[in-house]
Amino acid sequence: MQKKQSKKQGKQGRQGERLTALLPYLIALASGILMGLTVAPVGAWFLAWIALVPLWVLVVTYSKRKNQSPPAPPSPPSPPAFLWGIGYHGVALFWITGIHPMTWLGVPWLPSLAITLFCWGFISVLGGIFVAIWAAVMVRLGGQKPWLRILIGTAVWCGLESLWSAGPLWWSSLAYTQSPHNLVIVHLGQLSGPNTVTAAIVAVNGLIAEGWTNRRDAESAERTSVSSAPLWFVNKYLVTATGLLITLHIIGFILYSRPIAQPPEAALKVGIVQGNIPNRLLRSSEGFRRAQENYTSGYLTLANQGVDAVLTPEGALPIFQRDLLGTALVAAVKEKGVVAWIGAFGERGDSYTISLFTFNSKGEIVSRYDKAKLVPLGEYIPFEGILGGLVKRLSPLDAHQVAGSANQIFDTPFGRAIASICYESAFPEQFRRQAAAGGQFILSSSNDAHYTASMPFQHHAQDIMRAIETDRWSARATNTGYSAFINPHGRTLWISGYNTYETHAETIYRRQTQTLYVRWGDWLTPLLFISSGGAWLVIRSINKYGSVSAKNPSDA
Repeated sequence: MQKKQSKKQGKQGRQGERLTALLPYLIALASGILMGLTVAPVGAWFLAWIALVPLWVLVVTYSKRKNQSPPAPPSPPSPPAFLWGIGYHGVALFWITGIHPMTWLGVPWLPSLAITLFCWGFISVLGGIFVAIWAAVMVRLGGQKPWLRILIGTAVWCGLESLWSAGPLWWSSLAYTQSPHNLVIVHLGQLSGPNTVTAAIVAVNGLIAEGWTNRRDAESAERTSVSSAPLWFVNKYLVTATGLLITLHIIGFILYSRPIAQPPEAALKVGIVQGNIPNRLLRSSEGFRRAQENYTSGYLTLANQGVDAVLTPEGALPIFQRDLLGTALVAAVKEKGVVAWIGAFGERGDSYTISLFTFNSKGEIVSRYDKAKLVPLGEYIPFEGILGGLVKRLSPLDAHQVAGSANQIFDTPFGRAIASICYESAFPEQFRRQAAAGGQFILSSSNDAHYTASMPFQHHAQDIMRAIETDRWSARATNTGYSAFINPHGRTLWISGYNTYETHAETIYRRQTQTLYVRWGDWLTPLLFISSGGAWLVIRSINKYGSVSAKNPSDA
């Protein structure tokens, strides 16, 4: 009987050990999922200020155990950090699965599912890798000083986001968890871009985590009668976190409260046509007929309302530039004499571009902007020589798609504009560069028809951030929603319905102001790296010198 009971207790003990071993992984995954709930469709933006805390505590706990003498054998931090990244990016970007099924592109159902799961899984794993790198650096360089960990953790996170956003695949910055609900804090983007908001989120999470960790250590030390810092000293991290959060919101509120000049001479009445043409029809004659009909009638409606210009979505007319002049829409432009920005396809040798064309009052093309940031797999195949035979290009045209130049300018009859086509809304540097080059207002042209409603709402949130960072009015035209007008404070003046045909006109204002971010770019991230790196080197030198002195005391 005793032997059976002992065996049962041993089995329960092993199960308890396995559960204990799994606990860090479950905590990391759950907190990453919480961060993913900050954006549409849930929009629980406030969770961003605490959702990184559990992962931070896990990393700090591992770091302290590693530096014990002798070192304790803790579980490695990278797998939990990896799961946090998968949880966040996997939930935030779940809308990627909306591209399935792609039968309208000629992709069979099963390969479509495989491509969809690969895309979603790849971006989630990539996010996990970046967070794992952050955790590894924290353990290696964080040391035992909480303030240094906070400084290094903030710098490294911002640096990794900058590195990721410099590539072709980027969307889910921590900063966009606050848009469109917390516009006050998003205004910090005017100082040094979205990394200012990211740094604020990471720093506040770090302070809360350090406060919790130090309080736990102090209580443990009290139970074992080991001298430790008093609890009032431990709580200073929580007090600092609260003070920092309040201070940052006060700074944001000051920026948010500044009046917006609206001189009559800078006014520009822009009309938007949301054609509502399902993507599955784009390749058919019926789809093109409906596109011509919807966009032409919408243009005429707006022209009769006295607008100065009309904006259409990405690929509003899915034809090449050479065929545009014979369309009913361009004929209407010639008849009414109202400027139009028309989304279609440009040509470059044997290749094509996704472009936005400016038609003047005579129906002539006077400028063109080519989409510079293409969607991997969706619009081009990375490493095409290797993957080209395995992955079919997801494009409505048979030609080869190429990206536009990175340094384009977009001049219009009303002055220079900041142009963006669809996916480019996630890349703040695209907007900053054009604003610095004299762009006076934003024209955003998109087609999110193949996704669920959460994706275009996230897309709208990205455009809000770009309007705030550059201090510009924005007109956003989409195929099926959400089209919108946004002012420089990120307030949505009008937003369309979803999967609806709509026209709307609003007055925006041309501006030539330059925020600190537009003038200097992201200066905060280098500053964080310099300060944290310098502090780490100084402390390392002091510790090294102190240890050498302790081993070799000077003679009396």
